[in-house]
Amino acid sequence: MTRERIAAGAAVGGAVSVQAGAAIGATIFPLVGPGGVVALRQAVAAAALLSVARPSFRSLGWARVRPALLLGLVLVVMNLTVYGAVERIGLGLAVTLEFLGPLTLALVGSRRRLDLACAAIAGIGVALLTGTVPGLDPIGVLLALTAAAAWAAYIVLSQRAGRDLPGVDGTAIASLVAAVLTSPLLVVALLGLDPRQLLHVVLVGLAAGILSSAVPYSIDLLVLRRLPRQLFGVLQSVHPAAAALAGLVVLGQTLGAWQVVGLALITLGNVVAVGRAGRAAGQGAAASDRPVAAGARPGRRRAAGAGAVG
Repeated sequence: MTRERIAAGAAVGGAVSVQAGAAIGATIFPLVGPGGVVALRQAVAAAALLSVARPSFRSLGWARVRPALLLGLVLVVMNLTVYGAVERIGLGLAVTLEFLGPLTLALVGSRRRLDLACAAIAGIGVALLTGTVPGLDPIGVLLALTAAAAWAAYIVLSQRAGRDLPGVDGTAIASLVAAVLTSPLLVVALLGLDPRQLLHVVLVGLAAGILSSAVPYSIDLLVLRRLPRQLFGVLQSVHPAAAALAGLVVLGQTLGAWQVVGLALITLGNVVAVGRAGRAAGQGAAASDRPVAAGARPGRRRAAGAGAVG
């Protein structure tokens, strides 16, 4: 199995982790609100990632750290708006609308016909997954669309942070920034909490922070070093499906027949995209193994192999 195919599978796994954690976090909305859940997530993610990465801020320099700092700001906007949307219009629909961000990124940036076809298939699936939802809350829709724009920015900045910083330093720094920015919300949420509910809230916050922030953000940063940004955007189409399933299992939200068809189309788009990543990697490996023609420069062979992979 190629590294690119592993990276694509990891991106899908990260999406499932995000939505499972989001559904778990939504269960304590009545206790701490969406802002409190976001603050808990970011605090847990920062603590977990900083204990592992331990980035050296002095040695990294401002220019290298800047994308991670901006990523932290984007995380706050993305998470606050999507959780606000979840509270108003439900998890499945909120994440479906939020997916328009990476889908647009895939459509605008890609020049490959197959990538565009995958994005189109996934887009049809998203439309069907939305279904007929009467009486939509306009504020919830606006929050979800804001989260969509933030999600697109998250993909771009994650790729830059992963390129400029080693390991998961970029994710750790971004999570620290997000934790600091949301700390007032955490203080307010915990001060207004019944002491008898504190343990339950903390445990749910731990689960949501690990599943929805620490693990998937690290996966995304590492995966974006292996996959083109456009293909990564297509793979994010698994989020609406994962959100719908998590909403069904954890929150008791049901799916209609057309929504099930939408899930199938989204899955198909992901399967085709993952398969393309594996074939591209195989072609790159084959090109690098070909014998060098007489008079050809070795540098040309290496460049051809690298181009086929990328």
